[in-house]
Amino acid sequence: MYVTGKQIPGELYCCRQYAELKTSLEMNGQRNLTAMIPVDSAGRRLDKVLASLFPPYSRSQLQNWLREGRMTMEGSIPSQRQIVRGGERLHLLVPNEVPQDWQPQSLPLQVVYEDSEIVVIDKPAGLVVHPGAGNPDTTLANAILHHYPENRILARAGVVHRLDKGTTGLLVVARTESARQKLIEDLKARTIHRHYLALVHGRPVAGGTVDEPIGRHPKDRRRMAVSNKGKPAVTHFRIERRYDFHTLLRVRLETGRTHQIRVHLAHAELPLVGDLLYGGRPRMPPRASTELATLMRSFDRQALHATELSITHPDSGKRLTWESALPQDFQQLLEVLPRQHNIL
Repeated sequence: MYVTGKQIPGELYCCRQYAELKTSLEMNGQRNLTAMIPVDSAGRRLDKVLASLFPPYSRSQLQNWLREGRMTMEGSIPSQRQIVRGGERLHLLVPNEVPQDWQPQSLPLQVVYEDSEIVVIDKPAGLVVHPGAGNPDTTLANAILHHYPENRILARAGVVHRLDKGTTGLLVVARTESARQKLIEDLKARTIHRHYLALVHGRPVAGGTVDEPIGRHPKDRRRMAVSNKGKPAVTHFRIERRYDFHTLLRVRLETGRTHQIRVHLAHAELPLVGDLLYGGRPRMPPRASTELATLMRSFDRQALHATELSITHPDSGKRLTWESALPQDFQQLLEVLPRQHNIL
């Protein structure tokens, strides 16, 4: 069991390293957690009992903080392999996980669902998820920190999985560390289901699966690529609707690599409409109407929408599913495409 507080006991000032961290705590809003080692843990290694004492955090995360000197036991910094006798008092300085240059900004959020543990957001096109090179602010993370100030203590402002700037649709944000850890575990276990609608150039005969590793492109650092040196990645797709020269696909992810759908579909020779990075120059259908030509030239993002999200709630354990309708620009493009016939 642990409690939070800002007051650090006087006996801990005997440790210079901890005192320096205490100053950092006051400056950066970090948290001081306290726990008592149970008597029945006597004889065990300290790093083996930490996860049960500070349950919101993973064992590896706690071990890292222990190595960094963020923990004291009875007034001194212990070693990872130290054997405990039971009854010792621990103090842990939890770092502020959000970088200090990420500032709250009053930006609109389309909230689909929220409770004390999670928030589900419907992201519009053009909104970057996290600050980075070329996008120092006005991101989804900046908006989250304004609407949910408590998320400053969470890594990446609590965002569990991201969407590219041009991709629209649903994503989940944790509001507590325990929820964040549980959702990350579910992502790894592939129990978070994410479905997308993707408009691609080409007309596949049937659906399929792309099971190819994805890594950084060897020459262009902006891009990812199918690579034997990459991480495993699996994308399933099926035909939702056929058009004369295009196909609307329903895509399901097993893994969540950067640009995964864009890379895998381009690898399958089915590049996304509007994706200049992976699909090359814009392709116009033969004998396109003026309306269609105008819409396709103005569609300046990849035609990809996260339409369905299904998770197990990290606290209640209930299975929850949300759906998002296609945004107006995507829907308008579909309405003017020459259509062969509907599959569904």
